[in-house]
Amino acid sequence: MLCRGSISLIALVGALGVTMAGAWAWDDSKYPDFSGQWRPIGGPGRWARDQKAPLTPEYQAIFEADASEGGQGFHNKTYLCWSPGMPRVTNGYGELEFVITAKTFHILVDHIYDNRRIFTDDRPWPEHLTPTLLGTSIGRWVDEDGDGKYDVLVAETRGFRGPRAFDATGLPLHKDNQTIIKERFYIDKSDPNVAHDEVTVIDNALTRPWTVTKNYRRDPKKTFPEWNEENCPETNNHVAVGKEDYMVSADGLLMPTKKGQKPPDLRHFK
Repeated sequence: MLCRGSISLIALVGALGVTMAGAWAWDDSKYPDFSGQWRPIGGPGRWARDQKAPLTPEYQAIFEADASEGGQGFHNKTYLCWSPGMPRVTNGYGELEFVITAKTFHILVDHIYDNRRIFTDDRPWPEHLTPTLLGTSIGRWVDEDGDGKYDVLVAETRGFRGPRAFDATGLPLHKDNQTIIKERFYIDKSDPNVAHDEVTVIDNALTRPWTVTKNYRRDPKKTFPEWNEENCPETNNHVAVGKEDYMVSADGLLMPTKKGQKPPDLRHFK
């Protein structure tokens, strides 16, 4: 009995050793410091402030037609509390937090449904991706300067559904949703409180891949930065009726959102 108990104890210690070894394998010092609260430099704004969108003639016409009608446009749905989707979510709405774990890079955002996860555990792409507005992201950490520490997270995102836009202007992505988005996340070498996300969008609404760098600044408060609460439906004055969008005015009455818009069908009201 003593021998059997000793064997069991040795087996238990061995199992704990394997578990602890796995825990010890995580070395936080190998990763860049993305801790704290971040906000987009200059505010979320437009997708690209200094570039003209390289849209195909077809999608340039779609964009101009939406703009001429007024209203929110077909591709912009955040006003109805939809997630901004990718790549618009990289504009950085609200406060952001980057959380690095052994298998996942989490991007947490206090804005509608913006939270993202980038898997970093060398998993392969699945045969089938469930289409979502944010897509599925797989990445890997890279030591670019060979100093034994990771400098950059490279990621790719696929598996989308629409409609999605680049920003609040309604700048559209292709309706086939075959978008591929590649990113490079890294901390600025000259300022550790600035982070960059180089975003390259490959989409059939574009004549070429389009790269825009999103920049974020860390809040200097080390302990309790302010995290604002956002409940999108609470103060939302937009109303969708069928395929039409209306607004509730300051005096509580339904009003149109675009030129020549007809009122909703009231046949079920007496």
